[in-house]
Amino acid sequence: MPSTEARRSPGRSFRLCALAVLLLLSGFAIAQTTHPKAANSSSPSSWKLTAVKVAGSQRYQASEVISATGLQIGQTVTEEDFQRASQRLGQAGAFDNVTYNFRYSSAGAQLELQVTDAGQWVPARFENFVWFPDQELRTTLHQQVPLFDGMLPLSGGLVDQVSDALQVLLLQRKIPGRADYLRAGPENGPINAIVFSVTGPNIRIRSVAFNGAGPGELPALNALGKQLAGREYSRSLLLIQASKNFLPVFLAHGYLKAAFAEAQAKVVDESTGDDNQERTNVDATFQVEPGRQYKLASLEWSGNKALSVDQLQPLVHLQAGQPANAVKLNADVEAIEKLYGTRGYVTVKVHPTPQFKETESTVSYRLEVREGDVYHMGEIEIQGLDDRDARQVLAKWSLPKGDIYDSSYAKRFLDDAFKTALLDERWNVRVSEDPDLKEKTVDVTLRFSRKSS
Repeated sequence: MPSTEARRSPGRSFRLCALAVLLLLSGFAIAQTTHPKAANSSSPSSWKLTAVKVAGSQRYQASEVISATGLQIGQTVTEEDFQRASQRLGQAGAFDNVTYNFRYSSAGAQLELQVTDAGQWVPARFENFVWFPDQELRTTLHQQVPLFDGMLPLSGGLVDQVSDALQVLLLQRKIPGRADYLRAGPENGPINAIVFSVTGPNIRIRSVAFNGAGPGELPALNALGKQLAGREYSRSLLLIQASKNFLPVFLAHGYLKAAFAEAQAKVVDESTGDDNQERTNVDATFQVEPGRQYKLASLEWSGNKALSVDQLQPLVHLQAGQPANAVKLNADVEAIEKLYGTRGYVTVKVHPTPQFKETESTVSYRLEVREGDVYHMGEIEIQGLDDRDARQVLAKWSLPKGDIYDSSYAKRFLDDAFKTALLDERWNVRVSEDPDLKEKTVDVTLRFSRKSS
């Protein structure tokens, strides 16, 4: 029974390798080598698909790749079907390269796929699909888009496939909305997530709960959660609140490794708001892992030369044997840096490095001071005042060019100017400090603007 093998390498750019056709032998009979598409009875143009094999992926199981091709065992296929299936894989963006081989005999055709996983992936985030529990949503999407496993490549059509599947889910649930997505990341930074959202429904927070929080933290957390009642629901909002407001409640009590899972939303009801618009009300729940509470064991200083430990230590309010209040420590670090700024060290940085002793639930901090260079006063510029008023302000400025810069001087100057009626309350003033890293000077700009009446 003769069989024929052909190889193709479409990859992402769908390059076609040179055709290699080999007619295998049945028994010892020698058969003529033919192109699979040649017009003779021994070279049919279509076959029954009997097997698909996948190699090369560390990310996906073979069954997932096969499902993504759209091919079914037992269907009638042609070489064009194999090429389209390979192109479909390449266009998804999940693979940097896709090649295929196939062989056929009178029993049918066998397809072999060789793939190389794409190198860059980011997580998918679901902003406000509150009608679907996370696990249900991911499982359903994986069923519809076999190459979706919670992560997405930065290019290719897989993102659109997930978006289309989300739109289908909304239609099935009769939810009037449009599935959208955006590529998210820090300003001027790399993309770090693909964020999917539904546009249309008015989703509002009814309450926020905190599972796992202790009695010492729960009252403060509940008070903060009440401030979110009535706000538009989004996971981004809750992530910001968790980092900015909720987590510090634990850090202030010495729970230095506390962590919040992503908030889970549950639809409570549908109602009409004061604006006569339909709204979906949800309860959001955080799962909290406080971890253990750490007490302060000791503080150690390093790198400080301009200021002694005796000058710096009084600015740190943590007490040995008490819960390590990381919020207070951060405030103390800011106070230390401000003190250095009054001595011309405007680029100083103080880095508190914790060293944990888990067996005793204690933490020691090493406060490493990187003082930098001493900066001097540079130029001062007044913006927003007429020439006469600007000259009056400059005449009162008493930090001369070339003197060691005092980062607290501008605020003291303005406070005094308002108290002495040099300036009146009609003005807003913004201070801009521009350090020159080469000259080691600081240029100051005072920007005046009229307050709105």
